[in-house]
Amino acid sequence: MIDKNFIKLYEDSFRYNWDLKGLSDYSTKESLYYKDIAREIARIHIILSEANIKKGDKVALVGKNNIPWCITYLAVITYGAIIVPILQDFHADNIQHIINHSESKLLFTGASIWESLDEDHLPEIKGALSVNDFRFTCLYEKKGERLSLITESLDEKMKSKYPNGFTQEDIVYAEVDNSELVLINYTSGTTGFSKGVMLSANNLAGNVTHAHYLKLLFRGQNIVSFLPLAHAYGCAFEFLYSLTEGSHTTLLGKAPSPKILAEAFAEIKPSLIISVPLVIEKIYKKAILPKIERPAIKTALKIPIVRDQIYAKIRKGMMEALGGSFHEVIIGGAALNQEVEAFLHKIKFPFTVGYGMTECAPLISYDHNYDFIPTSCGKVLDNIMEVRIDSDDPYNTVGEIQVRGENVMIGYYKNEEATKAAFTEDGWLRTGDLGTIDRDNRIFIRGRSKTMLLGPNGQNIFPEEIEARLNNMPFILESLVVERNGKLVALAHPDYETMDAAQVDHEMLPAIMEENRQNLNKKLAAFENITAIQIYPSEFEKTPKKSIKRYLYEN
Repeated sequence: MIDKNFIKLYEDSFRYNWDLKGLSDYSTKESLYYKDIAREIARIHIILSEANIKKGDKVALVGKNNIPWCITYLAVITYGAIIVPILQDFHADNIQHIINHSESKLLFTGASIWESLDEDHLPEIKGALSVNDFRFTCLYEKKGERLSLITESLDEKMKSKYPNGFTQEDIVYAEVDNSELVLINYTSGTTGFSKGVMLSANNLAGNVTHAHYLKLLFRGQNIVSFLPLAHAYGCAFEFLYSLTEGSHTTLLGKAPSPKILAEAFAEIKPSLIISVPLVIEKIYKKAILPKIERPAIKTALKIPIVRDQIYAKIRKGMMEALGGSFHEVIIGGAALNQEVEAFLHKIKFPFTVGYGMTECAPLISYDHNYDFIPTSCGKVLDNIMEVRIDSDDPYNTVGEIQVRGENVMIGYYKNEEATKAAFTEDGWLRTGDLGTIDRDNRIFIRGRSKTMLLGPNGQNIFPEEIEARLNNMPFILESLVVERNGKLVALAHPDYETMDAAQVDHEMLPAIMEENRQNLNKKLAAFENITAIQIYPSEFEKTPKKSIKRYLYEN
């Protein structure tokens, strides 16, 4: 069990950092200091109490990343209730299923999302409150409930409860043991409805306190949050950890296009950047690759002293584009393209690749950028997590990565069968990922056990590795390698924007793709060869983590 109580971390932080900025909205330029956050939490505690929400009740939260969303999340867990964050990108039917499956008693959401739901199919909730602003307007209340009266009289109730104003001494939160359930995080789900990952206060404390140990941020430093907070990765480090450190989180509140991110980074100058591979890969493919592919630059890169100067210039340009003040970029959530990774390492860009999953809230392994070994995803977390490989030779033979420790979930909510299947008989969590480890317990991932294919003589084929090579070839935006009648076929979505900019006729695509196929196969083992590249006209459907929903295209 983690020594630090998870809920007490926020009591201590809000008191100690009372006069520091805690949360800002990049779009509206609205900012809240830690004292404001604590005050708004107290307001929601009144709503929960007046609505007769008990300790251990579930409260669903659906909406875009904004300050009221963050306040609601913190208010629910510090009240002693269980938060059920739901990605607003989910289909309305899936949102309704999760609200019902989780047995949520109350819903905080946006007006537009509420309009897409059917109150008749949400029999258990007392009502729905708006999370678009701090008025928490009642969107719906079940007959006999009085949510509208509660929210309308909230200011008066605050004055009555705190006649001398809200102070640091008024920050007293529920007694929640680290062993208790505080969060049900529904995975994006690739087959049917999502599973509800039950995470304890200890699981979250494990992630947050380890981030303290790693010194990822310091008091008063800035971070830009652009990952979905309803997902474990962004939530843990851009939000939950940051607010226990006394750091200042600015919520982007927009789709993180390279242009918008560059503007935000230039203004805010974050000290740490938490990213998914897609963002970094876009920067590499759009801004760097075209330059280093020029014949003159290719020639210059063969001269060591000139090569070092070119790399230094590219590194400086990348760092300035990301604000210029960060000490590290942490990449996680999916596999980083190996060509991109190798290049960033070559130019000494300060990045690292971590590994985790929702079931570990999410962190499993990590290295500081100065300890990072290319193709790895860091060492398993010291003292709080363990790793093993399900193979006779874990250092050389690929097997399933299995973990146990402080960060590992309680199980799946109301799903004993899935919980049992997720663990080995001796209690290790099956990650579903395949890989090896080194003598320092550094993890090297080869692919997903569910996506691995068998070659004609039983060879292991990892589609993700082939796709990583293909995605760096001319005019390919993204790809998917699947098996068709015993042969490997690549589905490729073209980069039409780059083609148009280069004035390449779209009718040339079949010939371009055939050339790409031939060049790709020269870099692959014979059993990995691609027999055809089929042009896929639209982008592949993805999970909120931006991973392709492979199961939709495998048949």
